[in-house]
Amino acid sequence: MNKVVRKAYGKVNLGLDVLGTLPNGYHEVAMILQTVNLYDTVTIEKASEGIRLTIDRDDLPVDTQNLAYRAAEKILAHGHVEGGVKIDIRKRIPVAAGMAGGSTDAAAVLVGINELYDLQMSNEKLCELGVQLGADVPYCIYGGTMLAEGIGEKLTALVKPPKCTILLAKPQRGVSTKYVYDHLDLTQTEHPDMKRIVANLKAQDLAEMSYALKNVLESVTGKEVEEIPKIEKVMMEAGALCSLMSGSGPTVFGIFENSLAARKAARTIEKKALAADVIVTSFVDPSVEESK
Repeated sequence: MNKVVRKAYGKVNLGLDVLGTLPNGYHEVAMILQTVNLYDTVTIEKASEGIRLTIDRDDLPVDTQNLAYRAAEKILAHGHVEGGVKIDIRKRIPVAAGMAGGSTDAAAVLVGINELYDLQMSNEKLCELGVQLGADVPYCIYGGTMLAEGIGEKLTALVKPPKCTILLAKPQRGVSTKYVYDHLDLTQTEHPDMKRIVANLKAQDLAEMSYALKNVLESVTGKEVEEIPKIEKVMMEAGALCSLMSGSGPTVFGIFENSLAARKAARTIEKKALAADVIVTSFVDPSVEESK
């Protein structure tokens, strides 16, 4: 085998809570993560030596500043690989969007090089390497519907949501994750009921699950990016069961039972110029897609 092609799926947060700060400075979180059917394509080829990264966007780094590059460094060194790799990434997930675009590319590189060089590392070992790169990387190795705890590395598989249509809208302007956490006041923020979300997933009750969704980070980003509440208003008026920011933002997603309603909302968001990226998609289970 000389080449591996991986789909690196994006995610949204069905629930995101921050429980406090750990002694090492990381934030302790509880998140319910869900893969969406929007992915970057990561192609990895064997090379005689070194790492060469290319991306179809000239505004992204192709050196050690890129998580995918650092993922290649880490697994090649850990696996004592004598050869190198050429990595090409075709981006579809919006950048700096709260959808784990960088983390999912890094996860695809870890999984892809493991396969390419037949390193026979377990997913658990890949997650050990991945969490050293970023808190979302272990989740992105698995994908699907997961409860993530700790700093994001403690994963528990959940029942996937019922079939629905998802509308994604990413405003042009965002704020840094560091800024969001630095300005988060947990004493003034309503927290999500994770047990209720999990129970409604088990019951396959899309409406009740949607009503329970909440993201504590929106209390910061939603005030800084005025388009976020405007997008949510458009989605809800069009018939969304809920509309919520993903991650630290600024991407907003809406859950719709009716795909026509989702497309109507998408047109309104585009007409009002509220978002740089507007995408109609769905939830997806990557393990099922890979088996097709």
